Amino acid sequence: MTFEELVKANETITTTPIKGKNYAEVPQRVKAFRKLYPNGTISTDIISNVNGVVVIKAIVADDEGNILSTGHAYEKEGSTFINKESYIENCETSAVGRALGFMGLGIDASICSAEELQNAIINQNPKVGKTEILKIKGLAKEKGVEISEILERFTIDRLEDMDMKTYVSAVHALDATSRRKEG
Repeated sequence: MTFEELVKANETITTTPIKGKNYAEVPQRVKAFRKLYPNGTISTDIISNVNGVVVIKAIVADDEGNILSTGHAYEKEGSTFINKESYIENCETSAVGRALGFMGLGIDASICSAEELQNAIINQNPKVGKTEILKIKGLAKEKGVEISEILERFTIDRLEDMDMKTYVSAVHALDATSRRKEG
């Protein structure tokens, strides 16, 4: 792979804005990898899974099986909403994203993926910002849900009082809501 091919593949990656920077999501990195190496492989191994803490290693190889990069990730069961049910899968995705990042895919802002950064932010549990509030408002409008229903369901007085864990739960709840029938 040439540098020009890598640049071209990176131009196809759609990013997600988080805290003023654009981050590549893992599926975007995988898609770019497949454009460069249609027969390449991405493999993962559980290095450790003890007491609900998993460590996974991802290996990225070209069409001939030559290792291009590796990445590791660590997740704790129950540490986030997603990790209550899918901590191993979440960890595997992070390891793959890091390995593809080390390969040079989707690293304009960081090696970490959008998912990995969002997970780190949730673990810090800060209050939401303007971007998150606008997303909640937009999703609520799209789904026909009143803001007062969201406030009541998550027992908060204002959207600005929402922390990141509550925000993620609200987005998941809104995403699962079917559009209400009009009239």
